[in-house]
Amino acid sequence: MKNRSIAAPEGPPRPKRADARRKMDSVLKAATKVFRESGVDAPVREIAERAGVGLGTVYRHFPQRSDLIVAVFQSSVDACADAAAALAKEHPPATALSLWLERYVDFIRTKSGLCKALYSGDPAYKALPDYFNQRLRPALTALLDAAVEARTLRSGTDPDDLLVAVANLCSAGHGRDPEHARRMVGLLVDGLRFGAGS
Repeated sequence: MKNRSIAAPEGPPRPKRADARRKMDSVLKAATKVFRESGVDAPVREIAERAGVGLGTVYRHFPQRSDLIVAVFQSSVDACADAAAALAKEHPPATALSLWLERYVDFIRTKSGLCKALYSGDPAYKALPDYFNQRLRPALTALLDAAVEARTLRSGTDPDDLLVAVANLCSAGHGRDPEHARRMVGLLVDGLRFGAGS
């Protein structure tokens, strides 16, 4: 068994791994949408149908529903965190911050569909708050620091306070048009600009 695995060429397995990765990504995207629309108790069959895969594929990658919920949460956090560096390269600091906070609004919308599970007390989700903080706090801190250094944002803004403020704005806008939270975030960022040059 050892010899066979060592001697096996690296080329042939790759398409399988790439195909498996594509299927897993499709499942995560579908689950994100379904959970946002219907909550975490939505039928797995609906997720599989939207992803264009069989039920067996979903259960092979995510044996328990909690596995899928954790993966959706982490992939959403990762996408939001990774967007910070990309936006910082493409836009001036204050604009990058505003655009990232809009991206964070989208994350909050995804997270709202997971709330029932995340706050259930299930130990499967115990590590997720730390994952959130370890990924998103540094991303936001870097954007804030760049905007302060560019003198387009006043100093002293606590990244944790800002994350909570945006989350609260999203909650306050529940049931309103989808752009409501983005407009509120725009006003919040305008407020952070006040006194930046002094």
